[in-house]
Amino acid sequence: MKKPGAAASWRYRRRLAVGSLLAAAAMTVPGTAHALDNLPPRQPLVQDLQTGTKACAAGEQKVYVGSVPTLSAVLYDPEEDNHEVEANLVKGEFEAWWTDAEGVQQRRTYTTYETSSGTRLQWRMPADDIPADTVISWHVRANDGIAVSPWSSEGDGAVCEFVYDDDSPATPVVTSPDFAEDELRGAVGEYGSFVVDSASDDVVEYVYSFIGGPQRTAHADELGGPVTIRHLPLSNAPDYLRVRAIDRSGRSSASTTYFFRVNAGRAPIAHWTLADPAGSTTATAQTGPAARAGSGVTFGAAAPHGTSPTSSAELDGSRHAFLTPDTKVADLDGTFAVSAWARPARTDRTMTVASQDAGRSTGFTLGLRSRDDGPEWSFTIGGTRITGGAPETGEWAHLLGLYDAETGQAQLYVNGREVGTPTEAKPTATSGAFQIGRARHGNGYRARWHGELSDIRAYDRVVVPDERTELAHRRPTLLGHWSLETATDGVSPEQNSKAPLTLGPGASIHRGPDGSCIPDLDPECPVVPYALVGDGHLQLDGTTGYAATADTVLDTSDSFTVGVVVRLADAEPERPMTVLSQAGKHTDAFKVRYDPSVHAWQLVIPQNDEAGAPETVVSQIVAADGGEGFGHHLAVVYDDATDQVKLYLDGYTNAGATATLPDGLPSTGALQVGRAAVGDGWGEYLRGDVDEIQAYAGALRDQDVPHLGSGGDPCLC
Repeated sequence: MKKPGAAASWRYRRRLAVGSLLAAAAMTVPGTAHALDNLPPRQPLVQDLQTGTKACAAGEQKVYVGSVPTLSAVLYDPEEDNHEVEANLVKGEFEAWWTDAEGVQQRRTYTTYETSSGTRLQWRMPADDIPADTVISWHVRANDGIAVSPWSSEGDGAVCEFVYDDDSPATPVVTSPDFAEDELRGAVGEYGSFVVDSASDDVVEYVYSFIGGPQRTAHADELGGPVTIRHLPLSNAPDYLRVRAIDRSGRSSASTTYFFRVNAGRAPIAHWTLADPAGSTTATAQTGPAARAGSGVTFGAAAPHGTSPTSSAELDGSRHAFLTPDTKVADLDGTFAVSAWARPARTDRTMTVASQDAGRSTGFTLGLRSRDDGPEWSFTIGGTRITGGAPETGEWAHLLGLYDAETGQAQLYVNGREVGTPTEAKPTATSGAFQIGRARHGNGYRARWHGELSDIRAYDRVVVPDERTELAHRRPTLLGHWSLETATDGVSPEQNSKAPLTLGPGASIHRGPDGSCIPDLDPECPVVPYALVGDGHLQLDGTTGYAATADTVLDTSDSFTVGVVVRLADAEPERPMTVLSQAGKHTDAFKVRYDPSVHAWQLVIPQNDEAGAPETVVSQIVAADGGEGFGHHLAVVYDDATDQVKLYLDGYTNAGATATLPDGLPSTGALQVGRAAVGDGWGEYLRGDVDEIQAYAGALRDQDVPHLGSGGDPCLC
């Protein structure tokens, strides 16, 4: 038998294997099963064919590609005719054809290498042989070396078609009726439109982005058509729209950049601070109509600390506890938002902060909803209700309900943070008078507010994130700043002549060099270490040394911030050391200490205000050292509105240093520096240096904390 040439060697090997096995099978006992003769490969399926990365298609759905594509197909050879030693190999035979510019049909073929059945086989088409803007057809069949399958186009199959487009689309042009390149137009919180169009007739979509925003895609309604991009400005800083066109082949145009800037957000359409003089019967409006007050409203109550209103209105919860301008304020068919500061006197019943009449019902209601499992804040519009947050008796909260007509969704924000889930809403078609402190029900009103209200605002636009944050922000108040530069008769003053710190035994003020001489130039000049910050710091001996105020500084049951700079004297302390603490009635309300066993600064709070109560490390942050050099900057920020407490080290915090604290323990004792209550006495004395103690009523923002401990006070504007 003559050995076949190399081109047919794989068929020879397959046939030899088949023949050997058939011969062996002939010698088996009767009834033994044996393999079938060779079966032809299966016809390639259209769904297994690809032009580049796109599925096979033809006619109106044919594929457009921006570069000469690779054609591919998954080919199969039956396994029923396989023998134990037979390799199930298959190769592909591709064929492509088209009519050239002279009307002559061109045809190209390509046969792949052999590979295992079920593998995707490819034809990388020659780039210099494929004409642009021409319909090119192709199909494929499988070959197992003995037989071939039908073409993929035969029978129920189909021909694949593609067009190679070598021309990128024209750069798009941007116009806008709402945002201008050469003047301020539009405003923060108000939607506007850009119209984008390209001169190319095969554009299918536009890829665009704004400064700092994600990349998005706008699809044309028809091939080559323009798109309208809706945009909500979130600030009045300079911005731009950058956009490029994408044609059906996937080719991209150059980018167009459209610069624009908008005005600041418009003022509320109605705004009542409710800071009117005691005895007033009308709430003066900053914008919009004045609101008459029922006899159950008393002006002159305390305003939320750290906000612009100087006082608030107290509503007694009776049928006379309301304010109304007796006219519509919000257009419920469009975008609107309503915000207020609210402090409930009770949480065991449903109460209304603000609403607007809609016939015998309400168009929207913002307020408190009582439930068996606890109260929650609520914003209702039409039949949609969004709830969240946890109202507390006697605690101020900022509420904002927003309906965005552009998205059709309602949202609720409590203390500047979104609660609940944005929900589709359908506003009522009619609207009546705006109400404060009550909600329409049938012929009368119900759900009357009992507690204080302040700073009621209504908008006819979206209130954007920065505005929501600012509306809910309560500016902290400095309670004390002890720079620890000097001490007279054992007393170190507070910068603004408030309560001083009294130094105990083992505590002293270290003064840095006075500059009168330079040790490197004068051998008799003493070497004096520099102070941590400024000209001096507090030095504690770790045995009896401490400093303390005479009275309570921080109201730990409400939001507070305290910062300190500290440097431990020992690189490896042998025991925990407390830098700051403040006592409750029987134990510390909190303490900040260094625990060498975990190499971390910790915020420690007792489980209850009882002597010997178990302590909990609510947050901690690891420190590489005890503050060598110029010390560590520590800060504790407790935000009662969000029930979060954070411990900062050198201006930074992390998840392990952040904890939930629903209620801070009230504190009645003095602020202690360098020691903590232990049993019936004092302990955990700190050995090291302390400087720049700053205490605030209110929670500093993350961006403000790094400015503590620098010698000045952060700008809380």
